[in-house]
Amino acid sequence: MDSIFMTMEEWGETVDLHYGIFCIIPILVILVIALWKKVTLPSLLAGVIVACFMVAKFNPLVTLGLFMDQLYTTACDADTMWVLLVCGLFGSLIALMTESGGVLGFTTWTRKILNSRKKTLIGTWILGIIVFVDDYLNCLAVGAAVRPLADDYKISREMLSYIINSTGVTICAIIPISSWGAFMSGLMEKSELTGGLSAFSAYCHAIPFMFYALVAVITVPLVSLGILPMFRNMRKAEDRAINTGEVLSAESKAALIENLDDEERLKDKPCRLINFVLPILVVVAMTIWLDDMVYALVIAILVCLVMYLPQRLMNLLEFVNTFMKGLTDMFGVLVMIIICYMLIDLNAMLGLNDFVTAICSAAVPVKILPMLIFIGLGLLSFGSATFWGLAAVAFPIVGSLSASMGINPFILSGAVVSAVAFGGHICMYSDTVILTSASTQATCSDYFRASFPIVMVFPFAIGALLFLIAGCIML
Repeated sequence: MDSIFMTMEEWGETVDLHYGIFCIIPILVILVIALWKKVTLPSLLAGVIVACFMVAKFNPLVTLGLFMDQLYTTACDADTMWVLLVCGLFGSLIALMTESGGVLGFTTWTRKILNSRKKTLIGTWILGIIVFVDDYLNCLAVGAAVRPLADDYKISREMLSYIINSTGVTICAIIPISSWGAFMSGLMEKSELTGGLSAFSAYCHAIPFMFYALVAVITVPLVSLGILPMFRNMRKAEDRAINTGEVLSAESKAALIENLDDEERLKDKPCRLINFVLPILVVVAMTIWLDDMVYALVIAILVCLVMYLPQRLMNLLEFVNTFMKGLTDMFGVLVMIIICYMLIDLNAMLGLNDFVTAICSAAVPVKILPMLIFIGLGLLSFGSATFWGLAAVAFPIVGSLSASMGINPFILSGAVVSAVAFGGHICMYSDTVILTSASTQATCSDYFRASFPIVMVFPFAIGALLFLIAGCIML
């Protein structure tokens, strides 16, 4: 029975895993259950259990011990704790801004400008571009700001989620002063992919080659306005919203905790625009200045305290209760993030990263290498929900390929960034998809089923074609 309590590290010293292509089984389990039953957390949990079972060499007793050990290890990891703090504090900030009437004040103000369905669709896209500093901030803030307005014009939550996440990860990837730009440019410098330029300048040179992110951003207004087709699930969601007024699917409504009418609830409270705009500006400014969103969110919450109490929008006890309610509302998201991060680690133990990297590193013609890097790393990012970690592994390999084969470093850098942006954009259990779904109140499976065909047919396919053309012309 001691084996039940064996840690992942101890177990890893006793086994040698060589699953090859079978390492994708947990991912297939997740996708099949999610598409079949239209549920997110149970499908993720099933995938984690299957992965633990495989890592444990199909020993059920060891599986239990490994599951508990990985749960503890993941939950206590510093990076995981940072993400949980960001998400929890952002939930509290949104709750405070909502209860103060700030969100309603912003919605009332935007109604004067976004006074039609098309304007709201395009306005959401523009707002997503403006909030470029961080993908987490983008997904949560934009969703909270435009959700009531989207409901006024019968925009389905699936469409709203697609627009928000398409200008979340992707716009952060192509803006050099975003959190993505700072991280990726640092990896380029360490991997000697700067071509003799500064890290910032090298990243700027790679932006024109971030084909996937560029096409994904451009695709949004074309799909929103009906210029490009929506395909079956998105079309059904939009028809449901327009014809019946039901912006949420049956699955999303069942998962919704509450759906109170803010206008009715806050009718006796002054709803001022500044009570939403100023805290958001503080988060953006402090994130850029301090380079840490946890500190930025704490400062923004303190700003809310200083602003809301003198206005008598709430007393100190109500402020604390609202703060805690925001944390409570994000609990399901926090659990899902822990499960997703467990899956990432387990996929690595099964050799998923090594399996796909080996395929990408096989001898291939130079001219198609950028396309293969994009497709191979993109599928790995999609399957493993690994983005910055994957980039950290991939950039040194790509740097070596660039140096040994004399390949333009900016094309290969653009391929890597595009690949991880694709994973963050569409992977059903990625943190950005989870946060987008939390802000729009659509389930992750609803988002995935509606958005996946659009993403694959347009930005992914076009991006792959552009990498092939660029490789043939420039290499």
